[in-house]
Amino acid sequence: MGVRHQITEYLDVDLEKEVWCCRRCGRELISARENYKRGCLICERDPGEVHRPMLPGAYTMAPDPEWCRLVEFYCPGCGVMVENEYLPPGHPLTRDIELDIDALKAKHGARS
Repeated sequence: MGVRHQITEYLDVDLEKEVWCCRRCGRELISARENYKRGCLICERDPGEVHRPMLPGAYTMAPDPEWCRLVEFYCPGCGVMVENEYLPPGHPLTRDIELDIDALKAKHGARS
């Protein structure tokens, strides 16, 4: 196992192997040059499942599922939720983190 560097609460990057890893269980997810979300288990949910009214019959502020979906990303090893996002149906996954792997390797002295 190479040297890992923390990127988020649940994501590390192994610069020697150039892979995203789960910070909780150590599972390698996908190439660090790719969108880490594609290495996760993905669950699409109706926002109404999450934004339920606090009292029976009360109005909920859930986004309309015809216009919005809740997408959750889980580590396939331990099941920790790595990230979530709200997207319009049919919209591609966002790429919220893009690392300059070569610059990080130079900074941290990682081997190729």
